[in-house]
Amino acid sequence: MTRHGLMAAAGRTLVIGVGIGTVIGAVIGTALGTAVAQQAPPAPAGPVPYSVGNRLGMPITPAADGMFNPMSSNVKVYGSVYSAESCSYDPVRKVIVVPNRGVGQNVRTNDAWITFLNHDGSVHTSRWVGVQNPGAQRDNMTPPLVLNEPAGSDIANGVVYFADRDGGTGPNDPAVAVVRSFNMQTGLPGRSIRVDKSTGFNDIEVADDGTIYATQTGTGGQTPDPTTWQVWKITPAGAASIFAQGAPMRQPNGIAFDQQGNIVVVNIGTEDVITFSTDGKPIKTEKASQSGNDGLVIMKDGTKYVSSVVNGGVSRIKPGKPSELIAQNIPNPASMCYDPDANQLVIPMNANNALSFIKLK
Repeated sequence: MTRHGLMAAAGRTLVIGVGIGTVIGAVIGTALGTAVAQQAPPAPAGPVPYSVGNRLGMPITPAADGMFNPMSSNVKVYGSVYSAESCSYDPVRKVIVVPNRGVGQNVRTNDAWITFLNHDGSVHTSRWVGVQNPGAQRDNMTPPLVLNEPAGSDIANGVVYFADRDGGTGPNDPAVAVVRSFNMQTGLPGRSIRVDKSTGFNDIEVADDGTIYATQTGTGGQTPDPTTWQVWKITPAGAASIFAQGAPMRQPNGIAFDQQGNIVVVNIGTEDVITFSTDGKPIKTEKASQSGNDGLVIMKDGTKYVSSVVNGGVSRIKPGKPSELIAQNIPNPASMCYDPDANQLVIPMNANNALSFIKLK
């Protein structure tokens, strides 16, 4: 959802050797400065049951006999995110759910995974969905796992949704928007909705009935094309249509519902925060303190928080009041989520491989 704490950081090294496979090393334990590399187990020859990763402990992947031993309680781990664009909050597990985009489609497909973080930024589950390596390990599960480059995310009625995409592997392979979903209890893939007329969604917001609203940021720069600035609506039956297009939007990015069920959108191209009625009519425009906006969280009292991925600030807009900056100079703060149990904003920092935490008063 594009919905003073500790920063979480992680790095990843990709080593490719002809005929020897791929070794992925995860740099974890920022405070200890310890690099740990793990050789991936060989892919099974045939189909295997679908599974998700264990929380921190051993074994990392579920054992056949179901045995699991949790990590010692006096050990804290921070990090385990890579190129995260958004987050959502799971009120059942009470964890922050972070999609990691992995490497780009033009490098390797199906490389993304999902991390769970605790309120303080420590790691609950390093890899939940996506503990398996791309390729045979993911392909041979029943059902197979596909998660390419998730951007925006949202949780509704026990299901987590991602603005993902297919294609984009090269200049002759156009990118196509796909909304993918997973059951928050089991991790099993749910519906995948492909929207062939969109090149990719940035953020999504999902209503209780399963209706999905998604932003397509479109083009900017010297030759902007307003027809590419779009909000899409996908019905529970999977029918997709353009909900809003062009002005007053300018490169729409974050999206969320207000308490009246209206659809609120923030722009990269302007500081405008635009509220649309459910029939797609703009009914109110507010101003954030900065332009270049990405993240959007709306509280029960109508207060809006907006993060600028370009200018690094977080704006607070109270109903009927001018915007004020409550935080500044955050490197690339992207799509926010709200953690109500810790009363804090959680903000992925894109290529910084980290999240920032802002306690609210």
